[in-house]
Amino acid sequence: MDIIKATPEHGFAIAELALMAGEGIPDYFWEMARRPDQSSLEYGAERAASADQNFSFKNAHLAVDQDRVTGMLLGYRLPDAGAAEDLSSLPDFIRPLVELEQQVPASYYINMLATYPAFRGQGIGTALMDNVPEWAHAAGCDLASVEVFEQNPGALRLYQRLGYQIVDSRDVVPHPCYPYTGKVFLLTKPV
Repeated sequence: MDIIKATPEHGFAIAELALMAGEGIPDYFWEMARRPDQSSLEYGAERAASADQNFSFKNAHLAVDQDRVTGMLLGYRLPDAGAAEDLSSLPDFIRPLVELEQQVPASYYINMLATYPAFRGQGIGTALMDNVPEWAHAAGCDLASVEVFEQNPGALRLYQRLGYQIVDSRDVVPHPCYPYTGKVFLLTKPV
């Protein structure tokens, strides 16, 4: 298995994996923004192939086995303190997530980690996460951060096994686009 930097040609794989990692949130926004002649997945692939936002190939690293994408980590530097997004313009169910992001300004934020179902349980997520210190340093960060829903115990175990610690949490605002209630945790690790 190789870990490579994504290119615009990987847009479709990035979008597919984002739908898995995002547990319904990307599809909610993509469905509203897509053109009538495209699916939400096609819209997501178009966005992933562009370089003008955080959800982009430029922030994605892929696990590849014999030229087949098996997994992805999408991460980037969060804005510095004082450059926080205005929460009042966000949907209610997104606010707790962004509030947590704002607790760790200038950290390397692991926005999405996913593997295709056929490749789960083979250490791909761990292999991608092993590169986070290098990517974080390249982005000028000395702290990595990630958010995990309390009701996703597998992901929570993975991050904690890798040394990430819960530093804050928010109540989940239930929404039909994803299956979670309870808490969403913010985890960090110095890198």
